[in-house]
Amino acid sequence: MEYLAAGGAPSVFAQMFGSGLIGLREGLETGIVVMVLIAFAVKSGRRDALKWIWAGVAAAVAMVITIFLIIHLGTSTVTSLTAELIAGLASLVAVVIVTAMVLWMSKAAAHISADLRTEMSDALLTSAASVLGLSFLAVGREGFETALLMVGYAESVSGGLWPLLGLLVGIVVAIVLTVMLYRGAVRLNFHTFFLYTGIFLIFVAAGILAYGIRALQTVGWLPGGNTPAFDISSAYDQSSWYGTILAGIFNFRPDPTVFQVVAWCVYVAVVLTLFLRANRRPPPAKQNADTPAHSEPVSERNPR
Repeated sequence: MEYLAAGGAPSVFAQMFGSGLIGLREGLETGIVVMVLIAFAVKSGRRDALKWIWAGVAAAVAMVITIFLIIHLGTSTVTSLTAELIAGLASLVAVVIVTAMVLWMSKAAAHISADLRTEMSDALLTSAASVLGLSFLAVGREGFETALLMVGYAESVSGGLWPLLGLLVGIVVAIVLTVMLYRGAVRLNFHTFFLYTGIFLIFVAAGILAYGIRALQTVGWLPGGNTPAFDISSAYDQSSWYGTILAGIFNFRPDPTVFQVVAWCVYVAVVLTLFLRANRRPPPAKQNADTPAHSEPVSERNPR
């Protein structure tokens, strides 16, 4: 693509690191959802429902892979200018998805586990198809967001296979962590983990937004493509280790347009403020001195 060619290809490490963190965070979110469903079915004495939960998970994963491949591979069959347009639009969609994801989960974290248990209780009383449908929708929603987010991220850094490989590595790590969490082998401070990965994703999304704007400026869908905000190309080595990392993870380039800079600053200022405000922890409640602190098993705790 013209925009990427002008900026140089980011390093493999940078591409895999950014997509790997997306895979880790999204995979862990999905894993927690599955963990809550399985834990509730087991505690309810309904191990017979586990096969329907896993069937729903498998169907959701197949759907997500199909959607990703159709969108991602479809861009290779069009002209370079059309591919630039698709990449720009996919990037903007990815920004909307990651923004909605981090802000919605900040508000829903307090009751998502209870909601899943209630829905699973109703499904167990209804039919096997209801259990399958619940797990399909719960996992499919997370996976669909991840697929669209990865399309935008992959297009913004290279459109190659390295971001996909990084995503798979992150998902594998998330699966291992989920199993260890369920078995009680490890404990994780979910609030801290999702807080800092959320902040990181906001800056990643800001870079994707800037990329999408530049791509749409390149094809003439947005104005200002010839109005640079600054140009530090003479002092900034894009082929250096720091240049490839910043380009591969945050889509930074040394000659952004005014539109890109303004959009980046506004996005970070607004979304980061909303995110931090939503994640502000209330002061700890006073505990009865005669009541020891209680720590629930990880499979029963609020996942965030």
